Amino acid sequence: MIQKLHLPNVLFLDIETVPQHASYDDLTETEQELWALKTRYKRKEEEDPAETYERAGIWAEFGKIVCLSVGYFVPKQEREFRVTSFVGDELDILENFKTLLTSHFNGPRHIMCAHNGKEFDFPYIARRMITNNMVLPFKLNMHGKKPWEVPHLDTMELWKFGDHKHYTSLKLLCHVLNVDCPKNDIDGSDVARVYYEDKDIDRIADYCESDVVTVAQILLRMRNEDMLEDDEIVYK
Repeated sequence: MIQKLHLPNVLFLDIETVPQHASYDDLTETEQELWALKTRYKRKEEEDPAETYERAGIWAEFGKIVCLSVGYFVPKQEREFRVTSFVGDELDILENFKTLLTSHFNGPRHIMCAHNGKEFDFPYIARRMITNNMVLPFKLNMHGKKPWEVPHLDTMELWKFGDHKHYTSLKLLCHVLNVDCPKNDIDGSDVARVYYEDKDIDRIADYCESDVVTVAQILLRMRNEDMLEDDEIVYK
């Protein structure tokens, strides 16, 4: 039960991803063929593969991580929620995250938490680590683990209550649970443009960090606890 969780054992996270290249034309001929095959059932009949490449960031085979934000409760008497982001080169992002994970959140009771994390964030990070020739840390290596041994918590899954067909966005869940939703000037569909055209990684990091805080707020709400106040959130 989530009420029994020791909050400092939970590492909240969110990732922002973009296509590996700024343009479809930057792909090799082989990559273009593979992209067409990957997306043939996702495209409308009249759509050309090139028209859909802007959405390539959602697939780890064609995308990359440009920001990984984390948040955690500091184990002390007064509540403090620390938030930080890893940005820049993808390999650096993944290595820094792995160091944090293995150094501070590698115990048997430590878990990772994200919204739709089991379908997106956790497998995406694992796939990109393997692509970058990294050994998976224990918390991301799912091979041979039984379902109850997987150290992942997903706020969207918690809201499903066993209904496997049910998808609820973070924004909708905030509305339903009366959790303040961050008023960002971008959303996930804008990240590739902001990254490649505006070259504003700080704006992307702000957006990613706000989602991390929101996931923590939703978990608190589900535990029927007070929401975090602004002075309890520390950005490092």
